Amino acid sequence: MQYNKSPISLREGRAYVEGVEVYDAIKMEIKFTPDIWTGRQLGERSPSSRWLGYTITGSMTRRRATKWLQDAIKKYLDTGLTPEFTIQGIMDDPNSDYQAVNGPETVTAVGCVPSGDFLLMALDSEATGVLEDVVNFNIKDIV
Repeated sequence: MQYNKSPISLREGRAYVEGVEVYDAIKMEIKFTPDIWTGRQLGERSPSSRWLGYTITGSMTRRRATKWLQDAIKKYLDTGLTPEFTIQGIMDDPNSDYQAVNGPETVTAVGCVPSGDFLLMALDSEATGVLEDVVNFNIKDIV
């Protein structure tokens, strides 16, 4: 008999960019946000809503250990081609109630284009931590 509940631990999982595991990953999120129309007709007290489209975005926080993002920026500057990646997240906590019922959760995001600001250099004489990058993405689709 099981007495304790076992919710999903956010520590259990892996992140991949272009099929290569990001060993320095700290946090990853992929979000689906629907575009919603809301309206009502005469005599209706509450509005109706429907989805008209969507936006998929994501972010990954990592400790900088490779130059993959700087290389992508340099390639864009040299060629003018927008950098685009496939990113995959796997949530697999074998001790969770969720995984016991549903198995591991995998989301593969395609057409991931980095967005926002990119930290190219950071120096701080008062720093007590390590360099962490937060990379945001606009995502075309999830498969």
